[in-house]
Amino acid sequence: MNKTIKGIHHVTAMTSSAEKIYQFFTDTLGLRLIKKTVNQDDIQTYHLFFADDQGSAGTDMTFFDFPGLPKGTKGTNTISRTSFRVKSDASLDYWVDRFNEHQIDHGEIQERFGKKYLEFEDFDHQRYQLISDEKNVGVAAGVPWKKTNVPAEHALVGLGPVFVTVTNFEHMQLVLSEVLGFKLVDAEGSFHLFEVGEGGNGASIIVEHREDLPEAQEGFGNVHHLALRVEDEEALRFWIDKINQLRFPNSGFVERFYFKSDYFRAAPHVLFELATDGPGFLEDETYEAAGEKLSLPPFLESKRAEIEAYVRPFDTSDANVQR
Repeated sequence: MNKTIKGIHHVTAMTSSAEKIYQFFTDTLGLRLIKKTVNQDDIQTYHLFFADDQGSAGTDMTFFDFPGLPKGTKGTNTISRTSFRVKSDASLDYWVDRFNEHQIDHGEIQERFGKKYLEFEDFDHQRYQLISDEKNVGVAAGVPWKKTNVPAEHALVGLGPVFVTVTNFEHMQLVLSEVLGFKLVDAEGSFHLFEVGEGGNGASIIVEHREDLPEAQEGFGNVHHLALRVEDEEALRFWIDKINQLRFPNSGFVERFYFKSDYFRAAPHVLFELATDGPGFLEDETYEAAGEKLSLPPFLESKRAEIEAYVRPFDTSDANVQR
């Protein structure tokens, strides 16, 4: 059994509008809506999954749109920024032009830990960056969506380093290094680069140590949790046992149908998930029609009428139309 954590599985954030995030991720960023479902713990809330062509683990960012949720505030003790991988430094130049064309707020191309990156935000001020794989070695990238409107050589090909901002760096370092098996490989100023498994952009967390910021407040425009990859259910249960032995508060085993999970608090207001690579998002849909209709796992299918009465109509019938 491979018990090692393999890298980043997905990032789940909160949005003010399922409709607007659908347009932003598919039409602007060129990712695929691989699954339209609901939050299994709050069936009045849409849960959207954007990923590569196959919905591969390590390529998807997901969104909740909780009804009535206030706007989140930025600060410390939070998962503060999500990265997406592009193939080359030249791709960042392409994205500067694209962001200008689409009037997306962005910074300038910069370099950290020997890799070039470009920061940007969406309409909720959710924080992202693109990071170049040109000098990257480690976890393999995903495959661009075949119907993206972004040239394949510049397409987003997976999740990169996820940023966690904390006041207590020593505690987060202990959790990552002594509990989860990450290694501290570099530091620049307040930023500390941790890698796990094969390493590289797809297996990195960047911890920012900040004691001068207010506590972040949860809400739309902020990240809800970060999921890390494990091989299968056997590996997941190994980690659940370890987390229980260390007395971390956690959810215990959770069956999500598309993957299996455990959730635990890595630090105050910093929620981590461990998630299996499979079975994946095409368990209940065909490749050709994924994302077009509301999908429900088998244990919620009997509540379909109730769920469809709760959630507002949201048309994604064009999910597989060439962009």
